[in-house]
Amino acid sequence: MKKKNKQGNVLAFGVNPKRFRANQLKFYVYLLPVAAVMLLPIIYNLITAFKPLDELFAYPPRFYVKHPTLDNFLRLFEISSGTAIPASRYLFNTVLTTILTMLGNIWIAVSVGFVLSKKRFRGKNALLQINNAALMFVSAAVTIPTYFVIVYTGLRDNFLANILPGLVAPTGVFLTKQFIDQLPDALIEAAVIDGASDYRIIRKIIFPLVRPALSTVMILSFQTSWANVTASNLYIDNETYKTFAYYISTLATGGTVSTQGVAAAGSLIMFLPNLIIFIILQSGVMNSMVHSGIK
Repeated sequence: MKKKNKQGNVLAFGVNPKRFRANQLKFYVYLLPVAAVMLLPIIYNLITAFKPLDELFAYPPRFYVKHPTLDNFLRLFEISSGTAIPASRYLFNTVLTTILTMLGNIWIAVSVGFVLSKKRFRGKNALLQINNAALMFVSAAVTIPTYFVIVYTGLRDNFLANILPGLVAPTGVFLTKQFIDQLPDALIEAAVIDGASDYRIIRKIIFPLVRPALSTVMILSFQTSWANVTASNLYIDNETYKTFAYYISTLATGGTVSTQGVAAAGSLIMFLPNLIIFIILQSGVMNSMVHSGIK
């Protein structure tokens, strides 16, 4: 928003001005304490991972660490070195599962969003309503149906059981569809006249123009897949196919007192990638939230 002064000069001001102004101090008075409170759990998680065992169970508990150590991280991998499956295998499974699930979610969200937004066919509104209705169901509500699908399709105790359930993401379809709705139909029609196929339109036109929505899809897909333990608990018996989140959950719930520091180190490893990817993609997420409701 801009406003002119008496001399006719343009004065820039608004919700998010580019330069710091004194009138912004009142916002910092409220935001800095809130930010400090929100940062405390992150800082505590970071500090706890580097605490030796005696400080981890010190009474009264201390927020800080006197003698930071890397022993928890070293023991995290040493504990599993004596078993049949090393911790590095669990971590590899998680990384591979997360990458494949993210790529699959992005392609499905853009493709389905494009079809529901720009194509005309019978049953389109019904499919859209079904996708919107699916937004109401939490993952726990569809656990039993998903289990039957996995069993009847022969994917029980298969590595694909880590990936395929995560590809069903109605939120990603909804966000990308709302974003594609804002693209002018003339742009798509011009590409069709030039002889572009639907695949080429999606790859060359839709993908570059819906990047903010894809940032949100990537974050949601990453968080769901990176911390997923459902497949390892319910669909997979072979330890070779289980994920790092499952391995950390066994340390946190079934481990001894001596493994609590190791569990804290594992929790930090699980948390940091989520924080990093959100920091990198946060601007796109904010844009997608703003534009997803605009028609």
